[in-house]
Amino acid sequence: MALATLGVVVPGIAAIYEFVVKGRKRLGYRVQMDTTATNVVETDDPGVFDQLREPLVDPTLVLLRIENNGQTHIDEDDYAVLHDKKAGVTVTFPDRKVVGMVVTELSDDGMRSSFEEGAGLAVKANRILLPKVPMNRGAHYKVLAALDTEGGNKMIRYPAPKVACTIKGGVSGGKIQETRSRTGTPKRVIALIGFLVAIVIAQLAVFTQSHNGAPLDCARGHVNVTGSTAFAPIVQEAAKSYQNLCPGTSFSFDMRGSGEGLQFLDQAGRDGKASGQLTLSDGEKPDGMPALIPRPIAFVLFTLVVNGDTGVDDLTVAQIQQIYQGRIGNWRQIGGNNLPIRLVSRNPGSGTRNAFQRRVLGGEREPGTNSDDCQNRDPGSLAGVVRCARDSTDAVLRTVAAIPGAMGYSELGAATGRKDLTVVRIGGHPATVAEADHNAYPFWETEFGYTVGEPPASSLAASFLRYLTNQVGADIIRAHGDRPCAELANPQLCRPS
Repeated sequence: MALATLGVVVPGIAAIYEFVVKGRKRLGYRVQMDTTATNVVETDDPGVFDQLREPLVDPTLVLLRIENNGQTHIDEDDYAVLHDKKAGVTVTFPDRKVVGMVVTELSDDGMRSSFEEGAGLAVKANRILLPKVPMNRGAHYKVLAALDTEGGNKMIRYPAPKVACTIKGGVSGGKIQETRSRTGTPKRVIALIGFLVAIVIAQLAVFTQSHNGAPLDCARGHVNVTGSTAFAPIVQEAAKSYQNLCPGTSFSFDMRGSGEGLQFLDQAGRDGKASGQLTLSDGEKPDGMPALIPRPIAFVLFTLVVNGDTGVDDLTVAQIQQIYQGRIGNWRQIGGNNLPIRLVSRNPGSGTRNAFQRRVLGGEREPGTNSDDCQNRDPGSLAGVVRCARDSTDAVLRTVAAIPGAMGYSELGAATGRKDLTVVRIGGHPATVAEADHNAYPFWETEFGYTVGEPPASSLAASFLRYLTNQVGADIIRAHGDRPCAELANPQLCRPS
């Protein structure tokens, strides 16, 4: 009886998770008007006709509505195209040509700048190119298009056939889909209500047989988490969420960097004290730790940051390498302000530092430090660019923000939104999942979860790792600007080498 009931409960919980909790980004579209031009008596916006420069043979008017019908805001960077592509969505009308087009309605006037000249709105033969429009939840805009027969042949058909159109595009962490008019109760809402009723009935049956009302896949116990300071905000938020769902669990944290965390875990395994230990690492473990088992968790973006006084917001890989080699010592040499460069790095063993050396410096190790205060070279140190190191992501960001001319690096989510820092593009490419996933942005790394051997499937460590990768933890990862590995266009990027 209990197993049969769970067969109803599990799909129901999955449905609630998809409909209510997960809230993936969704871009919707639908045709709101499709009529021959001869059926149109009047229109409030004749702009589409003003564009016509030739007589029409078999004209048709189509009104297309584009809307954000998901649960979260859609940014320009969410469109699944390369950064240098202006168009985010392409609408194609097979066997027709677009002879005129005008944007007729904006639900939010803040979207108007996205349709200015050069922003990406264009007509090409039988296609309409729509720009990457930032849209709040529930926002929409409409495009009125005048179509004609391809080749100029009159097609006399009664009743007039519906115009077919195809949509090419997408949003990271979500999808683009055709929607329908919202008149009446949507089928999805009716289906959801049906699921909820079934779940309530099933839960009553389960609770009648058992007093344990813990959520699915909960485990009891304690886990000590060590490792990456860059990933610390994500794993701490996920742990708090897990505790709220699963009573009888507790977590402790000692996030001193990926290197120290891996060394601690390896020694705990040698001492027979690895139970309940979990380490998060920016990148793979070093050689000599065969007992540590990796699990890809997320595709993590990193960024260079500079003090706002430098006057620089974009550097090529070659310029970055020359700065860290000491061949460029003043921002004026690369178009910035007349300020000496001061480099704020992470201590050796940091996963963020290892990712920077591997992916940006071409495998070269950063030179040693020559300063404790990050402003002046210590007495007796070698001449050259001032270099210092800090033991955490937050310490690096605070130091760069406080010292004119300073530059450092950190996990993207930690740096985003800070007014006292400038996030640096690399070679003209911003730190986005789409740019990194297409090999345009180089500074990223896989976040791994390490345990000594395989933890028991019913243990808290195993349950929490599942929670991070395919449950609510995955939403928390996305909220910090990173992506679960399974959602990449190239998931193999996350695999251990």
